[in-house]
Formats: sequence, structure tokens, C-alpha cells
Amino acid sequence: MSQRNPAISKGIDWSLVGIYLILVAIGLTAIFAATYKEGDPVIQSFLNFRTDYSKQFYFFVIGAVLALFILLTDSKFFAATANIGYLLGIIFLLVVFPLHSRIKGTESIIKLGAFNFQPAEFCKIFVALTLAKYLSRPETDFSKTRSQLIAAAIIFFPAALTLLQSETGLALVYLSFFIVMYREGLPSVILVAGFSVAALIVATLLFEKYTLALILTILMVMVVYFNRRQFKRRKTLLPKIIFIWVVCVGIQLYAVPFAFKHLLKGYQVERIYSTVGKDIPKEYEIAHAGESVRRSDSKKDPGYNVRQSKIAIGSGGVFGKGLLKATQTRYDFVPEQRTDFIFCTVGEGFGFTGSIVLLGIYIIMLLRIVTIAERQRSIFSRSYAYGVASVFFFHVAINIAMTVGLAPVIGIPLPFISYGGTSLLTFTILLFILIRLDADRQMVLR
Repeated sequence: MSQRNPAISKGIDWSLVGIYLILVAIGLTAIFAATYKEGDPVIQSFLNFRTDYSKQFYFFVIGAVLALFILLTDSKFFAATANIGYLLGIIFLLVVFPLHSRIKGTESIIKLGAFNFQPAEFCKIFVALTLAKYLSRPETDFSKTRSQLIAAAIIFFPAALTLLQSETGLALVYLSFFIVMYREGLPSVILVAGFSVAALIVATLLFEKYTLALILTILMVMVVYFNRRQFKRRKTLLPKIIFIWVVCVGIQLYAVPFAFKHLLKGYQVERIYSTVGKDIPKEYEIAHAGESVRRSDSKKDPGYNVRQSKIAIGSGGVFGKGLLKATQTRYDFVPEQRTDFIFCTVGEGFGFTGSIVLLGIYIIMLLRIVTIAERQRSIFSRSYAYGVASVFFFHVAINIAMTVGLAPVIGIPLPFISYGGTSLLTFTILLFILIRLDADRQMVLR
């Protein structure tokens, strides 16, 4: 036993541990800056478990204990129990339906006394491990469509359950695992098709539908005209081009309107159109007439949160107003300033400089995780590492884009910064399992 402990300590990537501690410290500072009430004794308020920053501190302590436990666990345990963990995660998601409490429009939270538990957040750990487990199996041939569909099902099943719990943001996070599949051999044409559909949906919001259909038709005719010689040599190419055109026109004329009328909620439609700076079409207003709108104040327009967030970030200037000297975030002009919009607290308090430093820390963390992923001998460890990197990247990119108006407000936390016990523990476990696997990187796991 005395010989094993030094080996474990040498294998641990202390740079990632240091980044974790720095980000948690920044998060505690930001939550403190956003929620501290003048006159409260600082030390006592950090220890009384009544303030948000006090609760976050205690969740950090719990996370630190879990991290230590993970670092002392044999790496083989995570590969051996991945499928069991996935089943447990699905059970947690199913239990939400009869036992959930409706909090701020979401039905994905179970109240346990003074605590809120969100299985959809926690289930990301199990999906990352199970996907890595499946991809590392010797019998998995990822060049086969069947294997690709099974991997996609591992991702989509919990995502669909999460979506049914009115938690669109977290459901979308699961799509980040497709980056793992791409690293392990998913054809790039699938990703290109996915991004193309996303671009088409955005274009559908920006252009009048028949105008966009005309543009797509003109583009199709131009492609056919300039490639007419190839069509003579390759007889199957023209039907494929026509099929793609039919699909694109069908998506923008029928699929998108159907989704906006029948699948999305009224507040989601409002936020999406607010992001692109357009008014909601009358047909969607009629479709969602009488529907309750999920806002902290129903009198506020759908762009209120983002507009106040921009004001807060912009007012921070180059170096910020200083800790506890911010006005927008200190006086509750920005809704959810300790959770979804925590970045504007950093921007106002510490300015452009503080925001860039925070982004730099995230970039260093992501680059370090990718470096760790590429030095793994085991497909399981490499796939899991890319899963962690994908989840962190999606959360950071979307959350910050959301606060500056470049993405719709979908309500996902900023890793280690936003207030939330389930979120902090989930990100902590994700990261430290990676650190544990990397410590045993010479071991081939399946």
C-alpha cells in the first residue's frame, strides 16, 4: 500500500486539479458578488448554509470528498459499471415524471427537503461512460451503420426523456456527444448535414418562407447547370441533388413551422425570435395564444434578460467596477444572475479583462483535456475524455453566447461558476473520473 500511493499521486494531472480549484473559487466569488447583502458578517454567512454562496461552498466540500474518493478508486471500476450506471440514470429520469416539482417552468427537478436534485444533469456522467464503454468494445465496428445507430440511441434516449421534462437546454447538451462519435469514426458528412440543417433553420427565421424556397430553388438550378457534364457521366447524381432540394424545402416550409407551432413552448419561440431580432409571426402567436409564458416577470418582453445582461457586461468596461460595486447585478436588474447569467456578474464586476481571463482559463482547460485524451492508450479513456471536453465546450460556448445575445436563452449553467449543487457535483465527478483514468493511462480499459 505504501508503494501504491506515490504512484497514484504521480499519475494525477495536477494542472487540471488546479484549474478546477481556480474555477470553483471564481464561481464562489461571483455568486457572493451577486447575492451578498450589505451588513451580513462575511465568514458567518459563508458557513450558515442559508445564503447561495454558503450552499455552493458546502457543495464544493462534498464535491472535494467525492473527488478524493474517485482518485482512490480503481480505474477498472468505471468501465465495469458503465452500463449499470446508465440504467440507473434512466431510472432516475423516469422517476422524475411522477415525483417532480415544477420549478421555474421545468419539470426535471425532484425536491429532497432543502435540496433540489436534477437527474438530467447527473445523467450526463452515465452517458459519457456508457458511450465510451460501447465504443471501446472489441466487437464494435463503428464503420457500420448499425453501430452508429446504437451509439446515437445511447445519446438520444436520455435526451428525449429530458426534453419531455421541459428541459430543452440540457436535452441539447447531449448532442455534444456526437463530437465523440466523430472522433471515433463517424462520417463527417453526418456532421455537415447536421450543421446544414441548423443553418437552414436559422435562415427560415430570417427570410419569408416563400422567398427562402425560391432562393433554395435558384441554388439548386445553378448547381445542376454548372455540373451538367458530371450528371451525364454519373446518372445517380441528379436524383440525389433533387432529393436534397426537396428535403430542404420541406424542412423550411413544413417541418420548422410544425415544430414552432406544436413542439416548442410559447416562451421558447419568443426567445428564439428575440435572439435573431425578429418579431414573432402571427401564425405562431395564434398557435400559442393563452399559453403561460415562463418568465420571472410576465410583463417583461422576451429580450429583457439578454438586454440587461448586455448592459451589465458593457458597464464593466475594461477593468470592471470591482467586487460588490456592480449595480446591474447587485440590484437584481439581471434575472437569474447567479445561475444562467452568472457570466454578466463577472463581466460587470471584473470587466473585459476579467471576462477574457475566465475565457482563457476555460480554453486552457479544454486544450488540456484534449491533450490528455490523445495520450490515452485505451479507447474507453480517450472516448470518455472527449465526452468530457464536448460537454464542457457546449456549456461554456452556449452559456456565454446566451448572455451576450448570440444564442437563445435555453438555461444551461456555466461549469463550476453558476450556482447549483447538482451542476457543481456533476462537473466535478466528470472531471475527476477523467483525472483518475488518465492516472492509469498505461492501462487498456474496455
